[in-house]
Amino acid sequence: MDDEGAYARAGGRLPGDPVPDPGLGHRAQPAPSTGTGRRRRIPYGRTLVRLLPVLLIVVAVLYDIFTPRYFTAGPLYTAAPLVAAPVYSRRGTALTGVAVVAAVVGLQLSKGVAHYVDSLTELITIATVAALAVLVNAFVRRTGERLVTVREIAEAAQRAVLPEPADRIGGFEIAACYEAAQADAFIGGDLYAVQDSSRGVRLIVGDVRGKGMGAVAAVAVVIGAFREAAEQEASLEAVAQRLERALAREGTRRGGLDAFEGFTTAVLAELPHGDGVVRIVNRGHPPPLLLYADGTLRPLPARESALPLGMGELGVWPDRAQEDVFPGGATLLLYTDGLSEARDARGEFYDPQERLAGCAFRHPGELLDALAEDVRRHSGGGMADDMALLAVRRP
Repeated sequence: MDDEGAYARAGGRLPGDPVPDPGLGHRAQPAPSTGTGRRRRIPYGRTLVRLLPVLLIVVAVLYDIFTPRYFTAGPLYTAAPLVAAPVYSRRGTALTGVAVVAAVVGLQLSKGVAHYVDSLTELITIATVAALAVLVNAFVRRTGERLVTVREIAEAAQRAVLPEPADRIGGFEIAACYEAAQADAFIGGDLYAVQDSSRGVRLIVGDVRGKGMGAVAAVAVVIGAFREAAEQEASLEAVAQRLERALAREGTRRGGLDAFEGFTTAVLAELPHGDGVVRIVNRGHPPPLLLYADGTLRPLPARESALPLGMGELGVWPDRAQEDVFPGGATLLLYTDGLSEARDARGEFYDPQERLAGCAFRHPGELLDALAEDVRRHSGGGMADDMALLAVRRP
């Protein structure tokens, strides 16, 4: 999403833009209905790389034409097919090699040096490099195909472990966003899930301690236990206790350090059908934010402190769900600390309350698009931790 698109969807102002004392009571107009707001970016760097083999051949030919015959542009000729190998097709790479060899032969004949040993050696060298470039191209293309296959498998695994929720569930508008801190990763230690039940729509957003496949395995355990518990348990507190037991079993099964230090911070929410309220159980997680239709923002911090899931052995007390009003047109935002702990170049944390105050959005997806783009700008495009966002709007 580009700046103009975020600007339009944020009601004429990007999150974090300076405004005169917006405060929590600043009334923002609803965002106008616009198109995607995306501006097509011309990939200048990629275009230059694709043109580079042609430019090398042209420069080499001009060099040979306008310099004495004992000067040679051999390095430029050999570079052209090597540059073409990773960016062109096999046919394009072969044609580049043929063009280079033809140019060298033509220039040598025009200068009358084709019978010299040095010229013959140069021609053989360039032809050999051109042939090797075709082999390199074939290797690169096979490697690329394997990477595409691995990427497709990773995407399928993400959809299986962390499926994106439907746009509407139980009468609520839903949007989710996940960004892994590791480059080219699709899933990490953050999680979200939405489950409709007879007692309302139930949600969870959490953050598993640790990284790598161990964290992904814990994510799968938490989400699986949550979906089952959300269907069967009569209260949100019972759902939290079910997750506690599931993580305890997982810690025992995995053994090692995770058996003693594995935990998951999580916030669970329940939206009863038609009641206009939200019930929340917070287990050591950043508090959700409630964004009203007029742009007012209110955090929903836990009234009582509680340990993260998986640390029940350190203290036992009953979970207590707190209830707040959730009016029509309001949006509930749940997020992980990858959002609130994103730093800029000066080391300052991203403050979602400050950045979103006074903003209004027509749909949860527009909120998450603008928020994700804004935190990328704040952190310079480099996230230090995974980030999961889940937004629910009561129409």
